Amino acid sequence: MVGRSKGTLEDVSLLGSNNTKYLFEYDPGILETFDNTHPDRDYFVKFNFPEFTSLCPKTGQPDFATIYISYIPEQKMVESKSLKLYFFSFRNHGDFHEDCMNIIMDDLIKLMDPRYIEVWGKFTPRGGISIDPYCNYGRPGTKYEKMAEHRMMNHDLYPEKIDNR
Repeated sequence: MVGRSKGTLEDVSLLGSNNTKYLFEYDPGILETFDNTHPDRDYFVKFNFPEFTSLCPKTGQPDFATIYISYIPEQKMVESKSLKLYFFSFRNHGDFHEDCMNIIMDDLIKLMDPRYIEVWGKFTPRGGISIDPYCNYGRPGTKYEKMAEHRMMNHDLYPEKIDNR
């Protein structure tokens, strides 16, 4: 049989569980990883999460967004169900849009130590204005750092242009 053995998935406990607990407070501890079996290759992993919600820190009103994450993994990758539950934990978290995107990026860097990562939030307009914070990171001293600098300086990646297949 080709594929991963059960031993390589010991750190993945949420996927396939019938006892999923939904957290109502922000908790990066819910995130799980698994090993990247192709660390010798650069490739992107992309997530599009159209159901993100958090709370305005001033009014307590809900904010809605689609979150786009793209990263080039090193040794570890984030497991998607744990990422979904992590996003759910923002539901009662009061912070500005920009803060949420930077918190997400920082948590994923701490979790996986990716070569490169970008996080983008496309928030639903409120009061006639939409806020779309974007942040990225490339491992310092590498070509990924230069990639991050280039992407930031030549930022033309509107979510409408992202292939959502």
